[in-house]
Amino acid sequence: MSLLSELLNKFKETFDTAPDVVASSPGRLDFLNTHQDYKGLPVVSVGVNLRTYIAIKIVNGDEVSIVSYNLKEEGSLYQDIFRLSDLKLREGKWFGNYLRAGLIAYREKGIKLPGMYVGILSSVPVGGGLASSAALLVSFLGAVAYALNLSVSRKEIAELAYHAEHDIMGIPCGRLDQYGSAYGKVIRIETRPPYNVEEINFREGVFVVLDSGIKHSTADIHPRRQAEIDEGLRILMRMPEIPLSLKEKLGEHYYEPRWEEITMNEITPFLAKIPKVSAKRIEFTLRMNSSTELALKIMRGLEVSPSEIKNVLPSHFHKEVDIAFKERGKEKILRLIGIIMNYQHELLRDLYDLSLPELEAIRDSALSSGAYGVKLSGAGLGGSLIALTHNRKTAEEVLRRGLSAGAKRGWIVEIDDGLRREL
Repeated sequence: MSLLSELLNKFKETFDTAPDVVASSPGRLDFLNTHQDYKGLPVVSVGVNLRTYIAIKIVNGDEVSIVSYNLKEEGSLYQDIFRLSDLKLREGKWFGNYLRAGLIAYREKGIKLPGMYVGILSSVPVGGGLASSAALLVSFLGAVAYALNLSVSRKEIAELAYHAEHDIMGIPCGRLDQYGSAYGKVIRIETRPPYNVEEINFREGVFVVLDSGIKHSTADIHPRRQAEIDEGLRILMRMPEIPLSLKEKLGEHYYEPRWEEITMNEITPFLAKIPKVSAKRIEFTLRMNSSTELALKIMRGLEVSPSEIKNVLPSHFHKEVDIAFKERGKEKILRLIGIIMNYQHELLRDLYDLSLPELEAIRDSALSSGAYGVKLSGAGLGGSLIALTHNRKTAEEVLRRGLSAGAKRGWIVEIDDGLRREL
């Protein structure tokens, strides 16, 4: 039975009626340019075919009744009932707060809200690095929009979801998750206003998500890296020998430089004069971004030459590049993207210090099982790795070996659409 059919059956059992609408949205992979959104650089997200489904029935009155069938199956508290006349967040961690925050965001826009029955059923794992909370919010906001015939775009849904999670709930997130779920597919998200989105026409490959089970704190990792960049920038800005042309592109805080305009050639002579850690963080920022733009060019189907790729990647990748160029079509593209994923992992590991021996063991097993590329996803120092493979058979072997090497759980996923109406 499909998740949609299961939700419709459960909704009827719970509320003794059929829903007016059902909407769904995908989980997402933090694919390329990890740790760059807070610097104003673009990030690349992949929507995947693990989805959250929300069913809504509009009812008289101002009572909202929400049931999470996933939580019910787990034996956890699974129902949230409240009145719109007393709409506010509950104390502590509570699944219903995401939907309450979404309704508060709509109300702030002047939308008159009716009572409703809400049913939730999801295949997006919680805590697996696939943005389950964003999938929940985006699908709920979309379902409400469909039920009330609101004229809102994907971008507006993504912004509402971001506002609900970041501002109303106070969760320190960027826009990657909400935009990734709203748009799905492969997208390049600009993280400076007006937050433009480019949809990339690319749907090749099969991905494997390997959850290490090691917990990490984004709220701890991000401020540390930001402070390390700031320390280096402040010193650079006070160096009299730095040419004005470079200084005009820099700044004293991690979010101020025009990073995309700075080249390694022009800044390298000065990085040796700042603390080593700060130099590593700045070098990471520039190399990560240039390799992302290269990968995007490949995924757009544009011509790239071996020399163009070798100019971006270090020499130990050059033999692999030559091997990739002996292939054609899909195989060549997947191999090249895999190489860039591997390079980005090395940047995250060596220049941002975000890997652990346990993560490297899982990654090694995935690469030896046939994955073209494997990289950290998210904040690092735990969490998940994502692997790119050619087909499902290889993906199954990567998953099996990854679990044997220490991953606590994993999923095989493919590129999927964003928010959509199912009913």
